Amino acid sequence: MSGTTFYLCLGVMLWLLGLHGLLRLRQTLRRIMAINVMGSGTFMVMVALASRDGHNDPVLQALVVTGLVVAVSATAFALRLAVAHQPRRSSRQSTREPGE
Repeated sequence: MSGTTFYLCLGVMLWLLGLHGLLRLRQTLRRIMAINVMGSGTFMVMVALASRDGHNDPVLQALVVTGLVVAVSATAFALRLAVAHQPRRSSRQSTREPGE
C-alpha cells in the first residue's frame, strides 16, 4: 500500500466518522466537532491527491490552506451561534447555593 492510498483511506475514514457523529449526536458542540472531523478528512484526501505521482500540485495545496482558514472561521462563528442560542440563567438562580 502506497502512502497516497493510505492517506486517501484515512481521509475517507475520518469523513465517515464525522458523518456518523453528525447523524447520531444531538449536542450542538459535539455536532460542530463532527463537522470539523469531516473537514479534516476532506483536507487529508486533498493533500493525498495533491502529492500523487511524485510531484506536488500547488493548486490543491493552496485550496487546503484556504480551506483551513475558512474552517477555523466557520467553527468560531458556529460556536458563537451555539452560545447565543443557549437559554440564559438569571443571576438569582446562578448565585443560589445547592439545597436552598
